[in-house]
Amino acid sequence: MTDSTERTALVTGASNGIGRAIAATLAVEGVRVHICGRDSVTVKQTVAELRAEGLEISGQACDVTRPDQVTALVNDCVARYGPVDILVNNAGQPGGGITADIDNALWYATIDTNLNGVFLMTKAVLNEGRMRERASGRVINIASVWGKQGTIGGAPYAAAKHGVVGFTRCLALELAKSGITVNAVCPGYVETPMSVNVRACQAGIWQVDEEEALRRLASDIPIGRYSEPEEVAGMVSYLASPKAASVTGQALNVCGGFGVY
Repeated sequence: MTDSTERTALVTGASNGIGRAIAATLAVEGVRVHICGRDSVTVKQTVAELRAEGLEISGQACDVTRPDQVTALVNDCVARYGPVDILVNNAGQPGGGITADIDNALWYATIDTNLNGVFLMTKAVLNEGRMRERASGRVINIASVWGKQGTIGGAPYAAAKHGVVGFTRCLALELAKSGITVNAVCPGYVETPMSVNVRACQAGIWQVDEEEALRRLASDIPIGRYSEPEEVAGMVSYLASPKAASVTGQALNVCGGFGVY
């Protein structure tokens, strides 16, 4: 893999939380980063804030479930910085509830964003993003510990993330001889805007307030706290580096011991 100052990364869902931390971490290391999010205003604000820190960041709005928008995003990234060396599929949304009561639209939306979006973006980067023309590359999918285990009230999200882990392993085998590695990072509870939604959902299922839901959730984590977005970004940084050239097809937890496998 080329030196980091010559590499280009595309990070989806990077307006806040884990995605923003990943984009900032890679940019600090000298990678040129193109980001996206669904809301154009938030994307512009994120880009402006990170560029003010001296980082090489650009971005635009993109709904990863829309093939036309995905293609436009990838083409814009290539036009700005050249072929994509690193893809981080981070865009996602929560989705849960008691399965018998889940609205069909919520199920489809959760699968569409968390799983189908990963497929569409990866396919576009391999082709229009010209990753397959490179001697090496990195595809890093942000899955979840719930991509390896179940949880009450989380069937849509867990099903999608199980799919992401399976997709990761299959694609890693397909591309093993190409120099492109494909891995998944599986966060546990991370303090992000999405985690607030998860707590609210669990509070409703348990019929407790959100403060009690937070206490219960944190008590299940061996280190006793949520992970920070920067800790997830640290794992992504390693997988994106030349040092991880022989790591592929893996689903690596960043979860404070919540999932010990």
